[in-house]
Amino acid sequence: MTQDTQSRGFPAFFDAAPRLTVRDPLAHFLGAATEGEMDYTFADAVRLAGHSCPTVAGAYLMALHGLRALYGGEPPERGGIDVLVRDARDSGVTGVIASVLQLLTGAAPETGFQGIGPAHRFARKNLMVFGVAMDGLFALRRQDTGQAVQVDWNSALVPWAEDIKTLMPQAVSGRADEAALARFGQLWQDRVRRILIDHADDPRLVQVSDWTPAA
Repeated sequence: MTQDTQSRGFPAFFDAAPRLTVRDPLAHFLGAATEGEMDYTFADAVRLAGHSCPTVAGAYLMALHGLRALYGGEPPERGGIDVLVRDARDSGVTGVIASVLQLLTGAAPETGFQGIGPAHRFARKNLMVFGVAMDGLFALRRQDTGQAVQVDWNSALVPWAEDIKTLMPQAVSGRADEAALARFGQLWQDRVRRILIDHADDPRLVQVSDWTPAA
C-alpha cells in the first residue's frame, strides 16, 4: 500500500486496480506535466465522486477499455476525445458515469474549459453530449482519426453478496448498529474489488465494439 493511499484510509485493493496514463496537450502547454503525461488511478475517480461504488468502478473500467480499443498501447490524448452518452444527463446514474468519463478523457459539456486565445486552443467545452442514440451506455470518438467505439457493461455478472439484502435496508434507514455498518461497508467494497480486480479484463463484464453514429 502506498503512503498516499494509506494516509486516506482507502481499501488496499485500490492500489491493485488498473491505471491509466494519458497525454494532455494542455497540461504540456502550461508546464503542468512533463510531455503532458499524467497517471490516473481508481482512487482519483473515488476522490472525484466522493465514494467508491460499482457504478464508479464500472465507469472507470469502461473508460479504460474503450480508450485501450481506440489507442492500443499508446497513451490516449486527453482533450482529443469526444464522449457521447446515450441517456439524459439527469437519468439514473448517468451523472456519476459522466463525471468519471470527464476526469479521464477531459471531455466536458457546455460548462467546460473554453480554450486559450482567439482560436480557443485546447478547448474542452461541448466535447461531451447526452441523449445520443446507441446500444451501449456511451461512445468514445477520437478527434484526430474519427474512429469511435461504444461501450457497455453487464453489472449483473458481479452480484451483491447475499447478506447485503438484509444489511442494506438497515444501513439506509439508520437502524444498523456499528457492527452491521462495518459489515455492510466491507461487503459493498468487496463487490467493487471483484469488479476492478477479479473481472478487470473480463470481456463478459465490459463490452467494446466499433460504433458509427446514426445518420
